[in-house]
Parts: sequence; C-alpha cells; structure tokens
Amino acid sequence: MPGQELVLILDFGGQYTQLIARRVRECHVYCEIIPYHTSLGEIKERRPQGLILSGGPASVYEETAPSVPLELFEMGIPVLGICYGMQLMAHLLGGEVKPGIYREYGRTELYLTSPSPLWEGVDSPTPVWMSHGDLVTRVPQGFEVTASTKDVSVAAMEDPYRRLYGVQFHPEVAHTAAGKQIIRNFLFKVCNCQGTWTMSSFIASAIEEIRSQVGEERALAALSGGVDSTVAAVLVHRAIGNRLTCVFVNHGLLRKGEAESVRAAVQALGVPLVYVDASARFLAQLEGVVDPEEKRRRVGHEFIRVFEEEARKLGKVRFLVQGTLYPDVIESGTALSHRIKSHHNVGGLPEEMELELLEPLRYLFKDEVRELGKELGLPEEIVWRQPFPGPGLAVRILGAVTPEKLSLLREADAIVTEEIKKAGLEKELWQYFAILTDTRTVGVMGDRRTYAYTVAVRAVESQDGMTADWARLPYDLLEKIASRIVREVPGVNRVVYDITSKPPATIEWE
Repeated sequence: MPGQELVLILDFGGQYTQLIARRVRECHVYCEIIPYHTSLGEIKERRPQGLILSGGPASVYEETAPSVPLELFEMGIPVLGICYGMQLMAHLLGGEVKPGIYREYGRTELYLTSPSPLWEGVDSPTPVWMSHGDLVTRVPQGFEVTASTKDVSVAAMEDPYRRLYGVQFHPEVAHTAAGKQIIRNFLFKVCNCQGTWTMSSFIASAIEEIRSQVGEERALAALSGGVDSTVAAVLVHRAIGNRLTCVFVNHGLLRKGEAESVRAAVQALGVPLVYVDASARFLAQLEGVVDPEEKRRRVGHEFIRVFEEEARKLGKVRFLVQGTLYPDVIESGTALSHRIKSHHNVGGLPEEMELELLEPLRYLFKDEVRELGKELGLPEEIVWRQPFPGPGLAVRILGAVTPEKLSLLREADAIVTEEIKKAGLEKELWQYFAILTDTRTVGVMGDRRTYAYTVAVRAVESQDGMTADWARLPYDLLEKIASRIVREVPGVNRVVYDITSKPPATIEWE
C-alpha cells in the first residue's frame, strides 16, 4: 500500500507463513508475503521496515535448498528468521546447522537465557511450538544465544548490532503463548514500526490505487451478494462513482431465497445493479460433470463469458472487479504453495479475457474484509454473511449436478441455516451448511424400506479460513437439524456430521 510502513515476509514454503502475515497485521503493520527469490533490488525499492524469513520444509544443506544472497543481511534492514529462516541465517553467516537426533514437533518450554528486545513482556519459561528436524549448533560470529529448551541449546539467537534475530520455534502459531508479543516486539522495538495500518488508512490508499489503475475508464463488478464482492464493489464505487456497474449473475446454484435477498440488499446500497438469470446455461455447462476441479473451471469460465457479454451491452467497459481474497490466491496455488483447489475467481479463470481484473481485496483476509465492510458502513447482514463458494451448490453436491439434487440440497441447507440462527450461533461460526453426498443408504420410514441420499452437515470455527476447527454443536441442535431434514426433505433418510478440521480436510468438500 503506498505511503504505508511495510514488512516483507520471504516465503520458503512454510506451512505457517500465512499465519505470520496475520500476526503482523494484527499489530496494525502492513505486510506482504513475497517469494524468497525476490531480487534484492526489488526489496530495496520497496523500502521495508523489516524482513521476516519464514519456516520451510527444506534443509539448508540440500542441493536445491531455497536460499537468499548473503547481502540480504548487510542491507541494514532488521531481519527475523523463523525456524528454517533462522537456520538459513546461521548457515549463510558462518554458523553451523546439523540434523537433530530427533525431530522436535509440538509444545515445549522456552527458557530465556539473555536479555533481548524480543523478550520484553515475555515470561521464562514460556510455552512455544516447535516443528523442525535440523538445529543450529553453533551461532555465527557476532551472535549470542538468547534462549534454549531442554533439547535445543540454540532456540533463539541475535546480533543486536546488525539487528539480526532468529528463533527456532514458531511465534506465529497460537500454541506459542507469547508469540504475538514476540512478533510485536520485533516490529516495534527492533523495526521501529508505528502501527499505522488501519482499515481507514487502507480505504484511503486503496481508493488512490483504484483511481490510478482505472483512470477515466469504466468498470463492471462481479457481485455475488457475499461480503467479499460487496465490499469490493462499494470500495470501487466510492473511488469511481457511477462509472461502476454491478452485475449479479444468478447461476442457478444459489441457496434458497438468495437471489431475492441479494438484489434487495445491493439495491439498498445505492450502487447501480444489473441482474442476469443465467441458471440454464450454467446447468447446461455442468451436465454430467463429476470432477470438482472441472466444475470450478466451467463455472469460472462461464462467469467470465456472462460478464463479457454484459460489458459489451454497457459499452466501453475495461475492468472487471472481483472480491478475490488472499486465501483464494493461496489455495489456488502460488509459486511456493501447492494448489489445494482452484477458486473460480483465480485458478478457474480462462486464459484469454476481454476484461482486465481489478481486485482491491486481493491481499486481505476475511476478518479484515469484515472490518473494512463496517468501516464502509455496510449493513450487518452483509458484513456477517457467511462465506459461500463462487461455484455455489455445485461444489456441495458430490457427483453430477441436477435440478433435482439442487432442490433437495437447498431445502436441507435452509434447515441447517434456520436452526443455527435460532440457536444464536451464526456469529460464532465461520461457516455452516449442508452437503449432498453421492451415497445412498437403506432406511426405514413409515414401516417401509427406503433407499435415499445421505446429507452431511458441516459447521466450523475459524478466524481467516486458512485453518478451521469443527464446531462442537450441542447434541440437541444436531438432533433438531437431522430430524427436520429427514422429515421435511423427500429423498433423504440419513444425516451425518463432519468432525474433521482443516487441515487435514478443507472446509468445503469439493
């Protein structure tokens, strides 16, 4: 963001890299994750207040181990190395790294052995989270050891003169009790950050960027009614006014009553809106398709084709506004992260498009978008609308999508939503919904044998969607949901509850 203080996180492929970014931003310091091989010239040009080297699965002695130029540590910019980042720092600066006798994984006690700006406000001992195989066995010249555990003699090291710091544990995970304080200390005590990044400052800089990118051109916003696309549309509308037109495409894969409620909510915001019922063409595209990645690809492609047609009708529209978030980008696969699933608005886009993408929320997490929505004055029902995948119910129906299955799932999902809201749990849960499995089971209803579908119920708690824990819903609530679905939705005779967290599962089933 122009004019903002900045911390850059060099990504070495660590599983917790995104959590580092979350913790930094929670301290009101703007940060971005960049590949470890980003050139020193580009890093210098961006003038960061600090650098954080993430963890990673490699060993510094592997031939293909990711690395950085030695000059990175001579730029005068404070550096914090975490796990692999610390090992790489030690290795490049003349220390020694060796494989540990045992791989250390999990919670352990950290003992602070020397004063450090990182330890201000941190007790000794303090619980930390370890996840590593290699160890720093000798620190480089100029460094001192500042913490240890019973199994690791060099659990933290620093060269305060050059402002180089390393920790073997992971301060970014919740299991490290003082982790946020340690990161905060690095940002404010070492990097001299001021914590100026707020949603109001984001709005100002984002509007400036949008106006710079769009110029005098016109834009079309892909509006789903969800918090992401709505916040993106309102933000762009604030920047360019009525040169933005929102297009809400009903792809026939929405939840019960959603098309009507979205249109009413958006129109109340005073943003120009075009409604397109394209359900028939989307269902035609999905006919017989079973593979979830192919479903996402077809839905993504068809969305773009519809938006291009509407743009031609409006005339001289150059930009397509999307509510793409950082987790969408990460899960669709980046240079250093494996593709988990293609999001229709990222990995599902066609290679050739007539419209240029405008994604003002691309580097925000979901909770930051909610905060932004409040700052923009959006109504609560939009701000707290639970996440809904772009391909809609197509990826909550396992197997081929048909009108019959869509109708069945809509009714089951509406019951889940209604009962969760009755219980007053909608704000405590990240997502809650029904899935129509492709499994049929034998049942008994009215003294007769049935052979009908199984519906799965999913409810999770999360802060940003990158990780999630299954929600411990009360048994009486689960009983109400199950009994209502079996009683009120013809074609279903069994309900199961998904108790798998993310990871190893994803939140959506497809």
